[in-house]
Amino acid sequence: MTKTPRRQAREAALQALYFWEVGGTAPDEALDGVFAEHLPDATETVRAFAEVLMRGAVACHQEIDVLIARQASHWRLERLALTDKLILRLAVWELQHQPETPPAVIVNEAIELARTFGADESVKFVNGVLDGIRRSLQVE
Repeated sequence: MTKTPRRQAREAALQALYFWEVGGTAPDEALDGVFAEHLPDATETVRAFAEVLMRGAVACHQEIDVLIARQASHWRLERLALTDKLILRLAVWELQHQPETPPAVIVNEAIELARTFGADESVKFVNGVLDGIRRSLQVE
């Protein structure tokens, strides 16, 4: 199955976010590394969307983490699987800042990232937390 450009961008943004979080890599370096290693033939559209997502999640990660912590009330943020937390950061940022993308699409894309990069329980966890955040954002 061929991945859509937006799926490719979300995957690249997640991988870059991982390098930023774990390695302390600057966002530019993290993005460049992901594209050089994993997507050297990516289109400019894929690169641009990945950059928007990654930079947005980095810039707003503290505020987003508050929303995640509030929704994942039985889990301390530092105890969450790192990949799950990063997927949630990307999706929450997109829910807040990309109104042209339907929330159901954003949630579904996050679930697919969890299925690809997360553990067995990641899909249910990401879906549950995001659904609650999505509902809380619609109320605000």
